[in-house]
Amino acid sequence: MSLRHVPRKLFFFSSMLVLMSFAAVSLFAQDQSAPKWDIFGGYQWTHPGGRVPSPVIAGSSVQAPDMAKGAGAALTYNFDEHWGLEGDIGHDRNDFGYESTFSVGPRLMFRTPGMNLFLHGLLGINEFNIKGLSTNDTGVGAILGGGMDLPMWKHVTIRAFEADYVLAHHNFSDFVPPGSDAREPNFAGVRLRGGVLFTFGGGGAPPEPPAASCSLQPNEVMVGEPITATATASNFNPKHTLTYDWSSTGGKVAGKDNTATIDTNGLAGGSYTVTAHVTDSKAKKNGTASCSATFAVKEPPKNPPTMSMTADPSTLQTGGNSNISATCTSPDNVPVTVAGWSATGGTVSGNGTNATLNTTGASAGPITVSATCTDSRGLTASASTEVTVEVPPPPPPQASKLSECDFSKMAKIGKPWRVDNECKAILDDVGHNLQQNPDNKLVIVGNAEPTEKRRNLAAERAVNAKAYLSGGEAKQAIDSTRIETRTGSAGTMTTEFWIVPAGATFSEEGTQAVDETKVKPVPDHPHVAAKKKAHAR
Repeated sequence: MSLRHVPRKLFFFSSMLVLMSFAAVSLFAQDQSAPKWDIFGGYQWTHPGGRVPSPVIAGSSVQAPDMAKGAGAALTYNFDEHWGLEGDIGHDRNDFGYESTFSVGPRLMFRTPGMNLFLHGLLGINEFNIKGLSTNDTGVGAILGGGMDLPMWKHVTIRAFEADYVLAHHNFSDFVPPGSDAREPNFAGVRLRGGVLFTFGGGGAPPEPPAASCSLQPNEVMVGEPITATATASNFNPKHTLTYDWSSTGGKVAGKDNTATIDTNGLAGGSYTVTAHVTDSKAKKNGTASCSATFAVKEPPKNPPTMSMTADPSTLQTGGNSNISATCTSPDNVPVTVAGWSATGGTVSGNGTNATLNTTGASAGPITVSATCTDSRGLTASASTEVTVEVPPPPPPQASKLSECDFSKMAKIGKPWRVDNECKAILDDVGHNLQQNPDNKLVIVGNAEPTEKRRNLAAERAVNAKAYLSGGEAKQAIDSTRIETRTGSAGTMTTEFWIVPAGATFSEEGTQAVDETKVKPVPDHPHVAAKKKAHAR
């Protein structure tokens, strides 16, 4: 077969595919994030789509039957993530014959995270064989189509389907007479594929986006000193001219290309930021980048004030007052004021450099008094002093009346000196107190009404009560040296019992000590006692 038998339209179409292939190579040969190579292998089914000479009836033609026993393979070199140059081989056969294709051309791929779609246009040769005629013909062929790939693993992709339109021109003039539609047929067939795609090479991260970094020289100055800022751009197209837009949060910035000067005159001390925006106006995407840098502006040194504080007195008891004095000066000789008086206890009231601390209600312990000195520029200093509040000493121990006995019942029966059972119960409680508090002493004060004429009756009531505590039937055995007897001026038929703690003194007015050498305890039955005494003699 010669090219003169190829229809002009097919020849033109094939020529365009060749031109597209070379255009893809020249236009899209640049860095890519797609795999460098991919190889396809899989099953294919073909419908040839043309009439061919009949192997059974000489001179007649038949429609080329579908071919289900097929396989295909393709090798693609990827220029970038979209464009690649593909070489393709396909072969199908059945009992009638076989069809083989060998093609090359551009492939356009649209890649997404979960699915890739592609289109391709291939130009090559198409070989068709008829077994019954023991002949085959090789003609010019073209393949147009596309499909869908499903990425599964890092280097493995499933080709879900590929559907192609297969064009070819053949010449069987040696087998059919002139005028037959099978003499020089044009195939317009369909090819379906599915299989596995293996990728390797390339496949790295996408090209780095444009970036910029800013630097300052110096990055810390005194007010009024200039700063030079420089922006360094990267990952831009080196053939494009970049524009730089400078701005700053403080000072006056004047930029020229990638360098700018910052005027810090009039700035307050602090931290400021300069920013550069870099733009590639010719870039269709990823054409901008920004960077920032921080610089510090320092004001002339300012010395804060100094402050001290004293308290007079520095130690006192709760309820007392302490005078607080503060001294504040400025090393730079600027005006100062003292305020903000506070205390951790009590109440403090201040006026200028002087204050008074009132400790009423304050707990014992140190109280910190503080204040703040501020100069006219807002610089401050603080000072404090401590005032110690002492716990007041406990009051001295005092004698206290514990109880008393009433002798009016005994007076009615003629024994006004006698300690009756009711009084003994009271004395038992008094004795129990003395036993539990061995440091306590007892003062017994005996009283008598003015109408009672018995001599020393008040003293007898006191010594009788003492006798019960030191040796009575209750056997309390209270040491008699811990008990003092006295007479009182209450003018009642009573005996009072006063507890005197250690360190205390009995100072009740109107009482007198009893001379126990002259006043002895009176027995319950004095006449019987006298007889027993005489009998003992």
